[in-house]
Amino acid sequence: MANPTQRRLGRLPRARNARVPHMSALLAGKAAPTVPATADYTKGMPSNLGIMLNDTLGDCTCAAFYHAVQVWSFNAAHRVDTEPDVDVEDLYIQACGYNPRKGGEGPGGNEQHVLTYLMNTGAPMGPSGQERHHISAFVEVDPRNLSDVKQAIYECGVAYIGFNVPANILPPNAPPPSVWNVVPGAAIQGGHAVVLAGYDDAGARVISWGEYYTMSWQFFSTYVDEVYAIADSLWINSASGRTLCGLSLPELEQLMQSMKQG
Repeated sequence: MANPTQRRLGRLPRARNARVPHMSALLAGKAAPTVPATADYTKGMPSNLGIMLNDTLGDCTCAAFYHAVQVWSFNAAHRVDTEPDVDVEDLYIQACGYNPRKGGEGPGGNEQHVLTYLMNTGAPMGPSGQERHHISAFVEVDPRNLSDVKQAIYECGVAYIGFNVPANILPPNAPPPSVWNVVPGAAIQGGHAVVLAGYDDAGARVISWGEYYTMSWQFFSTYVDEVYAIADSLWINSASGRTLCGLSLPELEQLMQSMKQG
């Protein structure tokens, strides 16, 4: 387990791009979907998924995506696809502007910018990073609507989120608590990107720094300020067969045309 002082953050303040589709608009006029009370797409996965350089770099926006790949691949083929750290670093360089020669944690990353890069250019994959994996679409989810958040997790395998990190989940000389709750007066330490890969009445199943945590819904409602549902072929082609808002893959790709034009 990494030393607690080596857990880094790295999410920059959220962007507000009007071209990003909103889940509420896609659901307008449709019957409320049936979403189970609980879901956990990490069941059976390894206990540690790898910190993906987020112990030394502020690359959480990139690490979170590669954790999503682990969830999607496991649920599609019962095999966890863990890409090498060199691919994670390359994505941080390409999507966020990190310069390894300058050292340090790097500039951090903006979630919408990273997702747009993943859609248009793709994530480095494979031992040498020569392969590219593209997400098909992403839509913004209102974090105030927990029903939509749960639907995003259920239909997409994960929700990709950004939140402000209170000091109580990064205690000095100790690992983060297994359950993240609100502690009044806790100072904000910075921004962080993670994926949620399950939920129940108590909260959401978090993957961060390669490990699993529970984020209470009170914590979620207090600190999370951006949520995205990602449509990805790894998940859509899996045994689940579920797609975001019931849209087909061509419909999802058409939805993103304005984002693919720059």
